[in-house]
Parts: sequence; structure tokens; C-alpha cells
Amino acid sequence: MPTPRFLTLDDVAEILNVSWSQAYALVRRRELIAIQIGGRGQWRVEVDELERFIQQKYAEARAGAVPPPGEPAEVPAGPVADEEAPAPPAARGRRGSR
Repeated sequence: MPTPRFLTLDDVAEILNVSWSQAYALVRRRELIAIQIGGRGQWRVEVDELERFIQQKYAEARAGAVPPPGEPAEVPAGPVADEEAPAPPAARGRRGSR
């Protein structure tokens, strides 16, 4: 039997070891390209698209776009919000409206 061309979101979730909801979120955010077949919830992902997605995530990890587990993400240097940010304008109440 030939290898199937398309995978369901259940298949994708199992391969990536995530929940169906997480797989669907990848599709909604267009990180993983899928097509909708028929009615509600009938999404299909090409095997080649899933492989492209996985390779892209590996490339991002190698480039340092994703911090390794246990290490905090880098925060850009700049003013600390509490120290140097201007105070918000004072709330304005009604003045002599009676």
C-alpha cells in the first residue's frame, strides 16, 4: 500500500506529540499549511508540508530563534517600564456640569 499523501490533524498531533488543539492552532496561525476538505474540522496536511514545518523549526532552533529549554529568552535592553515610562494622564472628572 502506498504512503498516504495527506494526514489528518489527529495524525499530525500524534507525529508532533501535541494535542489536536495545538495542531489546529498551528494551522490557524498559518505556521502549518493545511487544506479544509468537506465539512467542519476536516483538515488535511500534506506529508511534505509537515516535513517542511519540522525542518523550519529545526532551522529556527539552530539559528537561536528559540531558546533551549530551561534558558530564559533574551530581553532587549532598554528602559524599564516602571522607572522611565511616562505616567499615564490623570483621569478627568466632570467640572461644574450642574
